[in-house]
Amino acid sequence: MATATRNSPAKHTKPRGHAGGNVPKGNQDFLFGKDNYTWMIAGFILIMIGSFLLAGGKSPDPAQFNRDEIYSFRRVTLAPVLIVLGFAIEAYAIMKKPKEKEEVK
Repeated sequence: MATATRNSPAKHTKPRGHAGGNVPKGNQDFLFGKDNYTWMIAGFILIMIGSFLLAGGKSPDPAQFNRDEIYSFRRVTLAPVLIVLGFAIEAYAIMKKPKEKEEVK
């Protein structure tokens, strides 16, 4: 009667790789649906636009403080609203239930 030791592998081990076996390339299921990814891209674009609007404000003279440029509507109101809206869209895209696929007969 042979037993497995620490240095020898057990007799009935599965080969390493995909846990479910071979998956045909045409039948891969994604975690989210196409609509979810579309919403995610839209949210990401809004976050990027808000970040670009928030950036800037460099003055040619570093000793001079330009209050109107730093505290402008664009930086104080518009950019943060776009960023928060982008994150809300991202949350919606993650929580949205994907549409059921119709099976082809």
